Parts: sequence; structure tokens; C-alpha cells
Amino acid sequence: MKFIFVTGGVISSLGKGLIASSIGLLMKARDFKVNLVKIDPYLQIDAGTMSPYEHGEVFVTDDGGETDLDIGNYERFLDMNLTAQNSITTGKIYWNILTKERQGRFLGKTVQVIPHITDEIKSSLLNLGRDFDFTVVEIGGTVGDIESQPFLEAIRQMKKDLGKENVLYVHVSLLPYIKTTDEVKTKPTQHSVKELRALGITPDILFARTEVPLTDKVREKLSLFCDVEKEAVIEAMNTEYIYEIPINFEKQGLGNLILDKLSLEKRNPELEYWNSIIKRIKNPDHEVTIGMVGKYVELKDAYKSLIEALTHGGIDNNTRVKLNWISSEALEESGCCEVLDRERENNKLDAILVPGGFGVRGIEGMIEAVRYAREKDIPFLGICLGLQCAIIEFARNVCGLEGANSTEFDPETPYPVIDFLPEQRNITDKGGTMRVGAYTALLKEGSFVNKIYGKREISERHRHRYEVNNKFKDIFEEKGLTLSGVSPDGRLVEFIEISRLQFFVATQAHPEFKSRPDMPHPLFSSFIRIALKNKHK
Repeated sequence: MKFIFVTGGVISSLGKGLIASSIGLLMKARDFKVNLVKIDPYLQIDAGTMSPYEHGEVFVTDDGGETDLDIGNYERFLDMNLTAQNSITTGKIYWNILTKERQGRFLGKTVQVIPHITDEIKSSLLNLGRDFDFTVVEIGGTVGDIESQPFLEAIRQMKKDLGKENVLYVHVSLLPYIKTTDEVKTKPTQHSVKELRALGITPDILFARTEVPLTDKVREKLSLFCDVEKEAVIEAMNTEYIYEIPINFEKQGLGNLILDKLSLEKRNPELEYWNSIIKRIKNPDHEVTIGMVGKYVELKDAYKSLIEALTHGGIDNNTRVKLNWISSEALEESGCCEVLDRERENNKLDAILVPGGFGVRGIEGMIEAVRYAREKDIPFLGICLGLQCAIIEFARNVCGLEGANSTEFDPETPYPVIDFLPEQRNITDKGGTMRVGAYTALLKEGSFVNKIYGKREISERHRHRYEVNNKFKDIFEEKGLTLSGVSPDGRLVEFIEISRLQFFVATQAHPEFKSRPDMPHPLFSSFIRIALKNKHK
């Protein structure tokens, strides 16, 4: 059982998750069994109650875990389904300890951070690593954050517990580039490593996040002052596509360096399929532009999995996918038709996607974008809230239900086409109470989505609280909206489509969470294929 711990210094958002994912990929490519774990030092039990502006999208696992977006990177890079247990927070650890204390598990003892909190952290990690050759653990935040200290102390102890041949410390730090003097500054990294060493952890490998290639002089300086071998200083520059990152690290000898430091024999990696993915991404024959009409478009990480799923759909169609970010609030203020007509005239709109979200802000702009796509027969894909906006738009403008809305946005609407299920009405706790995780849907025989998936029974991950109101099903279908996917008991609408249009599909689920670069999700592949066809009409 080998553990690789990834810490960060100087600033947050350095790409520790992608580095952890890349390390995992390089070990898996050498035929090792790999697990990945994300530790977030915040006090929440999970990421479910946080706005995307705090930590980007909330990624959902099959078992209903609401996690940090890095779990999504782990799944995509290693093509594996993780669980809620792969996401550890301070809240979870303290919750477990306090529950045990109330149960009398510590009778006679004073419950303290050391050893009780640190032991709980170590126990959680050992359980997660039990059936794997490697467990890569990313520690969120930066060294020096007070919230991270119990976790750093726990991973310090693990080298003593497991032996130095079974534990590896990786540190990711920023090397600022000063353009006016054409210099890379190592001092912030030196101080970060000094802070880490003061906690009893000396990094074995140092990743230097830099805008310019590292010179031998800079590598030698980092090696000297950070007490790492020169060959263990890994250059981590930005790439055009994230899938290039592990290949860049492998070229620097990272994979075998890890094996050497953990006293394992060197192995040649199998990366042919990964290299083929990169070639297909970088050398497409076609290009389409998707208009992403959302509430959080100024923060791209709010739609991280959607961006990747669209990229995967592009790979499957030999097509580069460009995103045109359109604020739904801006559509409300500027006039939907004028804005979208202008985008089409400038060849910046081959299809429209309305993604998920919560709250009333920008909703009318999203609804109008749906209307524009429907009336102009522009390929349209709605995801979660996007389905609900499509239902509202259809109810108002096709079914004649003036004032139709979701009770989330207008509790007094005369036509609550989107509403709570009865079992949701009396819920007061917000955390962990939505319909979240993988659910089965039955697709209508012969429907468009049935043809896309190639089967009738499918499973997709969900994260929402409101549902399509069954009272309006008959009028929807009478007016031409096909309810093409429902839950096995028929209570819940999972997919809708308008068959007379070239592509008008929406789902209550989040299929983007299951897309992989080497196995693009069929819904996104079909969407890109139709968008490309629409471009050349």
C-alpha cells in the first residue's frame, strides 16, 4: 500500500487536482491499481450547499456524494467511478469524532486534535487505500492555512507509521515570472517548502508551476534551497488541453521517478490510447461554436464537467468545440433575440446549451434562449435546470399557460409546471436532501434519446430538488413535447424532446458527470454531430 500526498503552496488554484490526476494516470498506465482522494479542509460535510462561486461546480458521484470538482478530474483521467468516501472534509472528520464521543467511545479520555482527529484522518485514508497499490491524496488549500494543519500532521505521521518506502510527498508551488526583468522568482517556493518542513514534511518531488520553461539554473537553485534532487524538480507549465499534462510529466521522467523513490522496479507505461486522444483534440477537421447560456458564465469552473463533456463529444466527431459564453442576465437586459441574432450572424452560434443552476437570477434569460432555439430550430440541449426552463417556455408559449413557472422562482404561479414532490415539501435541512446520485430512467421506444443511447434502460447522475409536475403531462404531449424518458415508476420526467426539430433534447440529469475523453457520452456526441450539421446547412 503506497501513499502519494500532494500539497500546495503560495496560492490556491495551482492545479493540484490535475497533477494528482496525472500521477494516478501514470501509475495506472504502468498496470498498478490506483485510488484518488481529495481532502478539503472546510467545515462543511460536503460541497452540496456551496455556491459555484466558492469552489466551482459540485461534482456528483454515483452514490450521491456531492464533492469538489477535482473528483471529476480524477474520474475522467482514470476512467473510474469514485464514491462519496473519496471526498474527505474537516466537517466529515469532526462529525465522525463527535458522533463517537456521544456514543461513549472515548469514555474517560479527553478528546483532542492529536491523537483523535489525526487518527480518524489516518484511519479514513488507510481504509480507502486498502485494496489499491497506490492511493494519491490531494490536500486542498495551501501550506500555512490553519484549517489544513490536522491533515498535514496526519500525513506526517503516516510516513512513520507505514515506512518511508511507502509514503511520498509531492509539493506544488508557484514560480512567479517577472516580465519586466525576464526573471523567474524562486523565493515564494523556497518559503513554501520552508513552511512545510517546519511541519515535519520534506517534499520528495517539487512541481514548479511556471509560465516559462525552467532553466537548469532555476532547477539547481530549487534543488539546493528546497532540498530535493534536481531531477525531482518537475516543470508544470500551462497546456492548451489538460489531457496533455500527464504526457508532459512522463517526458520529464515522473513515472519512473515515483517508482524509484518508493523502491519499486521501473515499468514502461501504456500511453498509446492517451496520446491518440491528444492528437485527435489538437488536429480536428471541423469546428463548431456552442452558445452556453448560463448564470455563472464569468466563472468557467462552475461548468467544468460540461466543458469537458463537450470536448469529448468533439473528439468523437473530429471537431474542435468552441464555447460562446452568454450571460442569461445579459439576455434579460439586452433583449434575447437581438443578442442571439447578432451571435448567429457572426458565426458564433451553431447550437445552444442551457446548463444547470439554482435560484431565480437570470432565469428569464435562460427561458428566452430556449424559446429562440425552439422557434429558430437551432440544436438545443438542456441540462437539469435547462430542462425545467424548456418546460416553462413550452408551457407559456406553446400550451398557452400564461404565467407558467417553477414554484422555486414564483411560489404563486397559476401554473406550477415545475414543483416539489410531496416528500420534499416538509424538508428543512438543505444539505444532502436533494435527489442526488445515480437514478435509472426508461426511454421511450423509438424516441430520439432511445436511438442516441441505443438502449431503453439507462442510468444518469442527478442533483436537483424540483421536478416536472405530472398534472401537465397530457397537455405537453398533446402540443408536441415528447416525454421521452421517465423513472421506472413513471412518476418523474427524466428526458424531453421535440421530434419535429433537428435536435431539441433536455434531461433532468447531469450526463456530463459520466463522460470520459476515451468514452464520450453519447448525448454530447450526438449534440456536437447535429451542431456540425447545422453549421453547414
